[in-house]
Amino acid sequence: MNTLETIKLFEGLQIRYKWDAESERFFFSVVDIVGVLTEQTTPRGATFYWSKLKERLKKEGADEVLTNCQQLKLTAPDGKQRLTDVADTEGVLRIIQSIPSKKVEPLKRWLASVGALRIDQMIDPELSIDQAIQDYRRKGYSEDWINQRIKTIEIRKGLTDEWKRSGIENESDYAGLTDLMSKIWSGMSTREYKDYKGLTKENLRDNMTNVELMLNGLAEAAATQLSEERNPQGYNEIAFGRS
Repeated sequence: MNTLETIKLFEGLQIRYKWDAESERFFFSVVDIVGVLTEQTTPRGATFYWSKLKERLKKEGADEVLTNCQQLKLTAPDGKQRLTDVADTEGVLRIIQSIPSKKVEPLKRWLASVGALRIDQMIDPELSIDQAIQDYRRKGYSEDWINQRIKTIEIRKGLTDEWKRSGIENESDYAGLTDLMSKIWSGMSTREYKDYKGLTKENLRDNMTNVELMLNGLAEAAATQLSEERNPQGYNEIAFGRS
């Protein structure tokens, strides 16, 4: 997950979140959200409340809410990176509905305003691409590599849009199809490729060479074209050519 961590203030209180460039989603710290809504004054208090809330949601059969939560490393108050429960905007909205608080509606409006930070980029993709170019330049990538990387971002977006049109909705299905694409051109799954390159949490594509990016982009562009021609529906038809 290629993420950028930052902090936003809601009524003077900090809420940590990350923007995931590849999935184009915000992931918010659930503990911070809970702390704001319950007016907990310490991280420990908010963590305890969230722990009890998870137990209640499990008993109520709201497993989907908990399943959609992930864990990402966020900077803790002591300055250390610690695994923290996070949820995207949809997940957060479901969680806060389970918390009685007068701040629910203001927080919903705040979430909408955070999302608006990316509206201009969604309307004009060139703005998002320009931001990516600036980020890669700051990291010291060559202009040739940056050009190739930007091309792969555009190709990947076209492929995922085509998968979505074909009925793919679950993240696990996107991951499975991505693994399949990786095996087609490299002979390795995404995890195997990361192990081959000695990567852990780093973004795989950001650690590919120009040639690797070119081959990956060619495979995904071909997959997009084939899908448009054959019009598969569902995971099995996309992956195996059968329903």
